[in-house]
Order: sequence, then C-alpha cells, then structure tokens
Amino acid sequence: MHPGSGMEGRRIRRLRRAELPLDTVELARYLIGKTLVHDLPKGRISGRIVEAEAYPPGDSAGHAFRGETPGNRSLFFGHGYAYVYFTYGSSFMMNVTSERAGIGAGVLLRAVEPMDGIILMEHHRGTTKLLDLARGPGRLAAAMQIDKRFDGIDLCNKGPLWLGAAVGTRGPIGRSVRIGITREVDRLLRVYERENPFVSGPRRLRA
Repeated sequence: MHPGSGMEGRRIRRLRRAELPLDTVELARYLIGKTLVHDLPKGRISGRIVEAEAYPPGDSAGHAFRGETPGNRSLFFGHGYAYVYFTYGSSFMMNVTSERAGIGAGVLLRAVEPMDGIILMEHHRGTTKLLDLARGPGRLAAAMQIDKRFDGIDLCNKGPLWLGAAVGTRGPIGRSVRIGITREVDRLLRVYERENPFVSGPRRLRA
C-alpha cells in the first residue's frame, strides 16, 4: 500500500471552536502543527499545517479591509469557518476565519505537509513530487480539492472539510514578512514550522 493512500485509518480529533483563539495573529500561530482534513468519497486527504499568514482586522492587505461584500461575506461569520477565493485567474486560496462574528479577518493557509491521501493529492496536482504537492496556497487548495464550494463551511462541525488536532510533535515556530502582497509588506504576520521542507518561500524565509 502506498504511504498516505488514505487507507491507514489515522485517528484525528476534530477541533472544537472553543479551542481556536479569537485573535487572528494568535490563531495563525495556533494552527501550525494542526491538521486540515478533507474526507472525499474516494478516501481521506489530510496534511499538517506548516505555514500560515495572518490578516487581522484593519489590515489593508486583507480582503475585509473595505467592509463586507457578497464575495467576502464568510470572513465575517466568526472564527472557525472557511473563506475560499479565486485568484490569479487559476488558483483557489483557503483561509480560516478569525475574530468574533461581524469582524472580518482570517488566516491564509499557505502550506501543509501531506499525511493521508498522497495518491489522491498526486492525481489532483498532476505530479508525484512530494515536496511540491501542497507547498504554497494555490497548490494546497488544488491538492486538497478545495474550491469555492467550501466557502463559508464550518470547519469545526460535521462535514467533509475540517480542522483537526495536531498529530505528532510540532517543531519551533518562525515568523517573517508575508509573501506575495504589496500592502503592509513589513509586518511579521507569516508563521511557519522552522526547517520544515514543506514550507514555501525562499530558504531565508524557512530557516
């Protein structure tokens, strides 16, 4: 059996909303080492979250900065929901919403370390390069089969896409400037598991 085929029966506990910090920056740090799970008819896909970026209230680089719109409504649901959007004309991005209901903010998931369903991830991504399966937010969404259908889904409730507790020991956490933005570029709001090869970005932003 191929490692990560989704048939191992790995036990992952679903996170409760009460466990998620209400503060956006704290939530980003908290999510490092936790799991993202997508239960598909063909099997389970899961990965350890190893990189994330915080977009707190009032952040001009965040999608909620100009207020609630039909496109970003899920950012205002409260903490623990998915906010999924399409960007660059080719990629979906997934965020975990943060703060209290009515306050728009979220944490962009930038990379996961594949655990279950690696064969499925390879099929979704069209590559067998393990390190590149879900390194970067667009690749993550493609590997995990996350698209606009999951925008607004409750990640702490019963459903196919959810957040799970940590599996294994988390390594030291680093922080850096965010990647790929043009506003508030100097804020140290990107967090990652240091020296993890599945983290995206240049080497100097992974050490």
